[in-house]
Amino acid sequence: MTIKRLVAAILLATGSHSVFAEESFTVQDIQVEGLQRVALGAALNNLPFTIGDTVSDYTLSRSIRTLYSAGHFDDIRVFRDGNTVIYRLRERPTINNIEFKGNKDIKDEQLTESLTGNRIIVGEPLDKTILRNIENGLTEFYHGVGKYQAKVEVKVNYLPRNRVNLTFEFEEGDAASVRQINIVGNNIFSNEELLSVVESKQDMPWWRFWTSDRYQKQTLQGDIEKINSYYLDRGYLRFGVESSQVAVSPDKTSVYVTLNVTEGEQYNISDINFVGDLIGQEEIIRAIVPLQKGQLYNGALVTFTEENIARVLARFGYANSRVRTIPNINDDTKEVALTISVDPGKRVYVRRIDVKGNASTKDEVIRRELRQMEGAWLSNDALELSKERIQRLMYIEKVDFATTPVPGVDDLVDIGFTIKEQPSGSFNAGISYGSFQGLSFQIGVEQNNFFGSGNAAGISLSTNKYQKGVSLSFTDPYFTLDGVSLGGQLFYSDLDYTRASSNLEAYNQRRYGVGANIGYPINEYNRLNFGGNITVNKINSINEYDQLRHFRAVLIDARNPDGGYNFTNYELSAGWLHSTLNRGLFPTAGRMVSLTLRATTPNSDIQYYKTLFEAQQYIPLSRDHQWSFRSKLELGYGNGYGSKNGYDFTLPFTENFYGGGQNIRGFESRIIGPRAIFRSATFVPGVPDPIGGGSSFPTDPQNDTYNVSTRSIGGNAMAMLTLELITPTPFLKEENRNSVRTSIFIDAGNVWDTEFDINRYANLVQLRSENSREPLLVDYSDPSLIRATAGVSVQWISPMGPLTFSLAKIIKKYEGDLQENFSFNIGTTF
Repeated sequence: MTIKRLVAAILLATGSHSVFAEESFTVQDIQVEGLQRVALGAALNNLPFTIGDTVSDYTLSRSIRTLYSAGHFDDIRVFRDGNTVIYRLRERPTINNIEFKGNKDIKDEQLTESLTGNRIIVGEPLDKTILRNIENGLTEFYHGVGKYQAKVEVKVNYLPRNRVNLTFEFEEGDAASVRQINIVGNNIFSNEELLSVVESKQDMPWWRFWTSDRYQKQTLQGDIEKINSYYLDRGYLRFGVESSQVAVSPDKTSVYVTLNVTEGEQYNISDINFVGDLIGQEEIIRAIVPLQKGQLYNGALVTFTEENIARVLARFGYANSRVRTIPNINDDTKEVALTISVDPGKRVYVRRIDVKGNASTKDEVIRRELRQMEGAWLSNDALELSKERIQRLMYIEKVDFATTPVPGVDDLVDIGFTIKEQPSGSFNAGISYGSFQGLSFQIGVEQNNFFGSGNAAGISLSTNKYQKGVSLSFTDPYFTLDGVSLGGQLFYSDLDYTRASSNLEAYNQRRYGVGANIGYPINEYNRLNFGGNITVNKINSINEYDQLRHFRAVLIDARNPDGGYNFTNYELSAGWLHSTLNRGLFPTAGRMVSLTLRATTPNSDIQYYKTLFEAQQYIPLSRDHQWSFRSKLELGYGNGYGSKNGYDFTLPFTENFYGGGQNIRGFESRIIGPRAIFRSATFVPGVPDPIGGGSSFPTDPQNDTYNVSTRSIGGNAMAMLTLELITPTPFLKEENRNSVRTSIFIDAGNVWDTEFDINRYANLVQLRSENSREPLLVDYSDPSLIRATAGVSVQWISPMGPLTFSLAKIIKKYEGDLQENFSFNIGTTF
């Protein structure tokens, strides 16, 4: 090919190219050389002319810029051979692989995301000019976190077929420590006082290993704001940090920070005025303002005031309000007049509410908990209440919401609720063995979100050494649109407490019945519940202990004294529930209070009542709620009313309260409470009969003897207290935080019998074998006989249902509790 003219090269971007003197000609042909990966058509499409067009030197020069802007070429040269235009191109290499070495402070995922934003992607062409910028940017990042020795180098390894491997090599080094922080210009507050409020620490001794003196640029900026707030909160309105200097030591291992400040004097508030539109709520807004005339200026209170007013406006749909405080400073009197400017903006309405993430739960189940309605004005209070109500559902783990402005409209928003579900029940089957309980087997099905309907339904089967049972239940929490619930249950159980593993004094009970319940919401936080049950009880094989004499006298059939106890009860119940808990399972804030009264009707075979009070309080100790304090109090009492055959009714022993297991972890289930007392008469021999036999006769009852069983019979009164510190679970990923709970607990409480009279045994002799573990007689009417345990508990909402693992040490017990110092327990609860 004959080259007619080769013009001088002009540097454009990263390559060199040739252009022509100013002359126009008609293009008869276009040739492109050097293409490997880029298609010929793609290259020609980037040219601003085609065959047959008349072009000039300027047009050819512009074509070079256009080809460079496509991002595929490192070098572009253009030549003219007559009326033929020839492009000689060198393509950019394709990135084959990207590797990171030595990076610890920055994760691979963060680096990959940053490179993607800078168009450094595997499979894409490599622009080498960007690599230098990336190196500098990463080095600046390390300097910002105090690693002045850090080095970042990108190595390019060329491969066949115009490909490259990129290796980012990091030498992070050690972070520079803050050797000294100097504050210059402060006279009112000392360096020590000011440094106590900042996060940066200087020259820490080796034994303060839990405190870091590492220098970070962002931390220093935050510390300057904290010092500024410290002065403003104390009235120093003219305070300012004039300058800050950071000097790095020659070996780049230490930094010296100097802050130059001007303190000024304190100012008092002389007046408070409002300007703008208070939307007719001036009385409310003035009432929530904590600022007062004559008080010292306080920057934190000013900010708090602005936020409070904005929250009030948001309740009425003014979500984009602007509230700012304008100070009018009088330096002569050292006073400041505050003008609070309120601009509510337009009232914002909700166009649409979307719900996503609820794979199992129907949309309507979530939406019926919403208190923010579509078409209504936007209310932050209603949104937060909606989130809270959804999160209280037992099958919801987490709820978030976001508001999105409608494009082109300044008074409409869309709201999106994002739901994260958790197991709402389970099928569970298990075999366990305990030294007291022995071998047991359990199987059951529970579902709090039956087929995504929000209804609770279940069938439960269980069997072990001392019990067999089955129950069917169903509850519709929204039987009516306004939240009236309706439910019912069928149950049957066959209990055999004649085995030692039950921890209860021996008896057999067959129990079956049917019940129904209905609930009424009073408001968002309070609910009333009413129910009724018909229960049939058949009890036999009773070990007749002394405390049963009253119950026996009421129910025993004189014609069949060995026939056991058969009775049918018609029960009515009423309850009140108050809950502000932030979650249904594993709450971290709020409280729950419930009071339940259950009583049999006068036409029942046994007349009694039973009441239970429970209160729980969660107090978050950290902003992310990973640390929280929980307290729980349970109080219970029951007794009989009315009389029969001259005897007053008492609480049936089958309805007694028990302690141990779930309410006092570390003790065996139902082991805490009064023991059975067996009283025996003392006999003396009578006159011998003629055939050598004889008879014996009981002496005066004051000569009776008794022994105390190791088994519990429960009591009609109960008090339990739990104090629990909820802590972060070690080595747990963030996404599993709401599914696992670790806590340190103290459980304490007692079960007693208000009808027990220890004086009846005051003059009697207790029979105990030598070295026996049988308990001594204690005053089982004394509520001060507290048992207590302390330990660690881990709860996990597994796919098969909630599990609890606890390790407890008994710190207070009484002889006869038959417990070791340590107890390890695994259980499943719903």
